[in-house]
Amino acid sequence: MSNYQEKFIIGLGNPGKKYDNSRHNIGFLFIQEFAENYKSKFILKNKLKCNYAEFINEGIIYRMFMPNTYMNNSGEAIKAIIDWFKVDKEKLIIVVDDIDIPFGKIRVRKKGSSGGHNGLKSIINHLNSKEFLRIRIGIGSPPIIDKDKKYNTTSHVLGNFSKREKLILNKIFTQMIESLQKLNGHNQDSIICELNSFYINEI
Repeated sequence: MSNYQEKFIIGLGNPGKKYDNSRHNIGFLFIQEFAENYKSKFILKNKLKCNYAEFINEGIIYRMFMPNTYMNNSGEAIKAIIDWFKVDKEKLIIVVDDIDIPFGKIRVRKKGSSGGHNGLKSIINHLNSKEFLRIRIGIGSPPIIDKDKKYNTTSHVLGNFSKREKLILNKIFTQMIESLQKLNGHNQDSIICELNSFYINEI
């Protein structure tokens, strides 16, 4: 197994059926889609504080994680993954939702602040570092509540995707899977550009 290249891909979300299809769980949804493409099943790994799946494709081991710590404590699982696999934080790929990015767009950064995202904030705190690759998938801004001109952020983030949105989501995930499969130590910048330039808003 040591001869294989490894890719560590972590989707953030909240465990529990009531959150399964919510916008906030877009990281989970992506990880599940990726693993299902290779008929890989998730199993609970208590030491990793995650549901975990793995598969091998073209000489690469894909290690897929869905933390069961709830979003706000995602850093506990990320720290457990790093400690167990003895992997550098720079090797991790974290997938999260982002309300500040339009739905249909992806933004990738090698490092940076949490941007107000509680999952990223927890990871930064537990790793004491902002230097890890994060892929933000836009879920768009929440609708304005007319009577007081405030955004209904909680309902939007925890709300489910519509049928139309799910069709667009499939295309987003297809692009991400294709890009991440091509990703290696030599082409990271070009893959980041490829994902950052992707945008789909209609089907």
